[in-house]
Amino acid sequence: MIGRLTGIVAEKSPPQVLLDVQGVGYEVDVPMSTFCNLPGLGERVTLLTHFVVREDAQQLFAFLSDEERATFRLLIKISGIGPRTALAILSGLSVGDLAGAVARQEGGRLQKVPGIGKKTAERLLLELKGKLGPDIASAGVAIQSDAQGDIVQALIALGYNEKEAAMAIKGLPKDVGVSEGIKLAMKALS
Repeated sequence: MIGRLTGIVAEKSPPQVLLDVQGVGYEVDVPMSTFCNLPGLGERVTLLTHFVVREDAQQLFAFLSDEERATFRLLIKISGIGPRTALAILSGLSVGDLAGAVARQEGGRLQKVPGIGKKTAERLLLELKGKLGPDIASAGVAIQSDAQGDIVQALIALGYNEKEAAMAIKGLPKDVGVSEGIKLAMKALS
């Protein structure tokens, strides 16, 4: 079992990374959250891995954090969720966002991930309930007020992704109104 790789980033082509470990090149698939946080080409990195052996393929999935790998492993245990779908979920939602969506039972949030329909989202909510730690869930519940939640939803409706919207509201005053908050957030995003 390959549990961790430390090597030089040789190539990056989403969602794959070629990692040179002492002359051996490992092709690993990574979620976009990991891909975006990787160092540049030629730099050293340590990735936690999950090795999947199937009848027709052997695949190596890699993550920068233990939380991502643990969440990936939870996801692939769910009926109907394979490694590719689990990778898509972790690419579309951070671990904290996923934990928050599960804690608040927000199936619509999960359905925004490509390949996740209503039934799959409901199954994910049911299967993951109580399995994602409370520390992770509290990280996903960063939106504190109804106004901030409305601002995030408005930004998503305008075409921004959830990460951009969440980052935009961090700089807003706590007591900002919805319309003023949307204007300020859009200025911050542009």
